[in-house]
Amino acid sequence: MRSDGSDDLAAPAGAHVVAPVGPGADARVAIVASRYHGDIVQRLVDGAFAELAEAGIGPERVTLAPVPGAFELPLAARRFATTGAAAVICLGCVIQGETPHFTFVCTEVARGCTLVALETGVPVAFGVITADTRAQAEARAGGAVGNKGNEAAAAALELAGLLQALPAS
Repeated sequence: MRSDGSDDLAAPAGAHVVAPVGPGADARVAIVASRYHGDIVQRLVDGAFAELAEAGIGPERVTLAPVPGAFELPLAARRFATTGAAAVICLGCVIQGETPHFTFVCTEVARGCTLVALETGVPVAFGVITADTRAQAEARAGGAVGNKGNEAAAAALELAGLLQALPAS
């Protein structure tokens, strides 16, 4: 955020700034969502659908794919990214427990989502809450800290639009 409170980046006069284009009328978006901590993840899914609707993408252009847990998000995301989705939104919730399992899951899910995006060129948004407590997770699923589902959907659409506006390689 800039000192004036805006999120927009400024460039010197004469510099070319690429502006994202809106999603095409036939753009398909996938939401891959973990069923683990399903009550929290449902709030993320609701937030993502609301953000997509606000951008003019109706539910008929969105596919929701539930997966068992966060660890399974990247594989399902890859399938969508390689079969025509304009963007993939990965949603999940991992809450710290008493073992290092949390660290392994969070690290590999983040790495997997990044790899899918880099390998396919399709935006893959990381809307996975990684929290120390359930209260922290709830605050990020439509509570005091916002809704990471909304944010992930907005990021996926913005990046998809930016990639459309950039020259093809």
